[in-house]
Amino acid sequence: MLLKSAPFISICILLLSAGCAVNPITGGDELMFSGDYEQDIALGRQYAPEVEKQLKGKIDDIVIQNYMDSVGRKIVTVSHNPNFDFHFTAVNDKSINALALPGGHIFITKGMLLKLKSEAQLAGILAHETVHVVARDTANMMSREIGLNVLLVAVMSQTSSEGAQTVAALAGQIISLKYSRDDEKTADLGGLDYMVRAGYNPNGIVGTMQMLEKEDTIRPVEFLSTHPSPENRVDYIRARIQSRYADKIEGSKIGQDDYQRLVLDRLKDLPDSPQKP
Repeated sequence: MLLKSAPFISICILLLSAGCAVNPITGGDELMFSGDYEQDIALGRQYAPEVEKQLKGKIDDIVIQNYMDSVGRKIVTVSHNPNFDFHFTAVNDKSINALALPGGHIFITKGMLLKLKSEAQLAGILAHETVHVVARDTANMMSREIGLNVLLVAVMSQTSSEGAQTVAALAGQIISLKYSRDDEKTADLGGLDYMVRAGYNPNGIVGTMQMLEKEDTIRPVEFLSTHPSPENRVDYIRARIQSRYADKIEGSKIGQDDYQRLVLDRLKDLPDSPQKP
């Protein structure tokens, strides 16, 4: 079978390039299943359309989408690797969730957006997911749980009906994959650092995590099923704020009015999420 595009070639290289690399967030050596962030981009690019489809598609509001992108870009600019192909997309799914694909495709659901109250809270979620991309957590989780060879063969055969069904099934698995609690703590603290460096009030992520834990007592929250809470999550985030960022709080952005005007007010006027086909 001929490979029709450069991304396919890049994905093939993934299968041959496992080895150790330094995690830019923790500074420690980790087993990485590919040696180049460009290969992560190629993998994420192939699965992003199907993942977006399964999350009921992009919210049809350019103002909301531009706002997501503007907040995300502030985070990316201060990240360890802004060269990933970052895309921040708000999707119609009613679940309370956010997720990242290898290479920089980050999705946040309508259900999550409706529960947030400020731009700082949004920045905290996007920063958390950005760390998963930069640390390459998602790429390695997909490699470990699904297998890069399976992902590659499915993408190359997706022009057939059987291949398309396989890609759809794998995208469903990707949405449901669980990070480790170590990955989550790294994303919590790394994301906290990113949002502070981008000028946001760090207490935004504290409020978000408290909201998620409260919602989870009412009904299971999808975000917490794929991003399992480490022990004392809110406590260690608060402790980090006090030890490192106490002098950064005054004058930092909360953005409650902006979030209300550019997200919450506009979501109220949008039609309900379409049903899955």
